[in-house]
Amino acid sequence: MSDLVTLLEIGAPLAGTAGGLGYARAKAPAVYWSLVGMPITRTRFAFTYRTTMDVCGLTVAPSRLRAFLSRTVTHSREVQPVPPKVLRVRPTSTGLRVTLRLPAGMEPADIAAASNRLRHAWGFHAVHVVEGKPGTVELRMTGYDVLRRVKMPRRVPRRPMVIPVARREDGTAFVRDYRAIPHGLTLGANQSGKSMYQRNLIKGLAEHRIALAGIDCKRGVEQALYAPRLSALATSPEEASGLIDALVGLMEDRFDLLKEHQGITAGTPEVEITSDIWGLPADKRPVPIVVLIDEVAELFMVATKKDEERRDRMVTQLIRIAQLSRAVGIYLEICGQRFGSELGRGATMLRAQLTGRVVHRVNDKQTAEMGLGDIAPEAVSVATTIPPDRPGVAVAGDTSGGWSRIRTPQISISEVAAVCRQFAHLTPDIPVIAAWRPVAPVLSGSADAPSLVKPKPVAE
Repeated sequence: MSDLVTLLEIGAPLAGTAGGLGYARAKAPAVYWSLVGMPITRTRFAFTYRTTMDVCGLTVAPSRLRAFLSRTVTHSREVQPVPPKVLRVRPTSTGLRVTLRLPAGMEPADIAAASNRLRHAWGFHAVHVVEGKPGTVELRMTGYDVLRRVKMPRRVPRRPMVIPVARREDGTAFVRDYRAIPHGLTLGANQSGKSMYQRNLIKGLAEHRIALAGIDCKRGVEQALYAPRLSALATSPEEASGLIDALVGLMEDRFDLLKEHQGITAGTPEVEITSDIWGLPADKRPVPIVVLIDEVAELFMVATKKDEERRDRMVTQLIRIAQLSRAVGIYLEICGQRFGSELGRGATMLRAQLTGRVVHRVNDKQTAEMGLGDIAPEAVSVATTIPPDRPGVAVAGDTSGGWSRIRTPQISISEVAAVCRQFAHLTPDIPVIAAWRPVAPVLSGSADAPSLVKPKPVAE
């Protein structure tokens, strides 16, 4: 009887602990990884590193000097092959970061080809290989699926025009860097997460002194709630055509400003010579503008000959903006379900100017090829296998050929609208596009509250 009591006294806490760990692993994987998974995996990595690299074929024959020293010290004729040298091991909240120095005769592609074998050998969820300095690579190993419940990392890049939007599958933040990648294209089917991506992007942009110009030809149902933070909003193709013409005029004015500042004389300091607005003094630098176009296909649809003429002009103006506006701080963010030649003349030429690509779940392979086929062909198959029960998962790529899977955190449209109201004071007043300044919606219960923005002028 006493043995039974002792067993119950010892077993109950153990059962409770096991149950708690199982619950944490399912509901709080980051906590479970930090408390249990990381110590175990870190120990396994330390004790099995050389053996694992050897059986995975990631070793090379030692140099003659190394072989001579090994025989001299160990008095053995057999010389062990050399694996990559571990330079640094850094635990993170999602896994481990290991920096390796590659021995002569090995390249990063060799490590990448064996990443799946390393994942199983060390018990990680995924292993990603990132090239570092010449001769080094970084293994970004995640202990759990970071895209299942997305939370942005605590540390994200903080630079002008750099907006954290989503999380990569290696645990790092995916950022929209407008100075490095000025124009972007987002594709995806209905309910794939395109709107969630745009919400996170707008939320991040709203917190900075950046002008936002929206084009939402669905009568503004997606962007109207962001009116307090929008410097312009077009809700029909006709309004969009006028707004795009105004942006082209603004672009030309800014080029004139740059040219005026470049009135180089013998006494002009070299640091003041610039070819874009970021080299201008802060008091002369115009505010950057991000143009958010939702459902771009609506701009290409025509029903009459008159509509076709307007469409052709509008597309030509958009192509001009995409080709020239980076230097003057005007950036395009285009979103749609498809963006191919079937939309009409100029579609593929405009798409070619959009450097950043984000492709969510698509209905056919051709749509994935529209977004990724010309920059990262191997990522096309990945975009076509995104499951429908994971909205927000996408493949992000750029013209460097690199790509990664990302997922945006869940955020409601009301949360983004609240952020836009909170930062409405950052909305710049740009006279050239003031005619398209939207009227801020009045919240229920505050009918007498003044609008945060001036009303759109009435046309005569």
